[in-house]
Amino acid sequence: MALEVISVAVSDIDRSLEFYTKNVGFGLDVDYRPTPSFRVVQLTPPGSACSIHLIKSGDAGRIRNLTLVTTDLVTERDRLLKSGVNVEKIRHKTPLATWAGEWADGVDPERHDYASFANFLDPDGNEWTLQERGFQSIY
Repeated sequence: MALEVISVAVSDIDRSLEFYTKNVGFGLDVDYRPTPSFRVVQLTPPGSACSIHLIKSGDAGRIRNLTLVTTDLVTERDRLLKSGVNVEKIRHKTPLATWAGEWADGVDPERHDYASFANFLDPDGNEWTLQERGFQSIY
């Protein structure tokens, strides 16, 4: 089995479609409206096998911690900021070995997988977490 699609409730599909495609960089797979009351909008993050469906709902902003994994959290955060996405500051777990500690500012000093994070919200308050995995030092 594979997770293929996650439904994301939004209050305005057109506004969210623009945010996810123009600001975040998701690809538009489907925007299908066979009747005035039925619309399917499917978007996929670059490099992902899992997509999202934008669903018009009064329960918008209820999803937390949808995770997008990137190989370079600093670069991805900078790109999103330049695209108009309000991304929080990067933080990392410390001590990493037990995951029972606190947060410290910035990326993990040794760029360990799954140790560094930054969050952002979509226009409806759905929360996304950026997480670094697979950073390859060029030094």
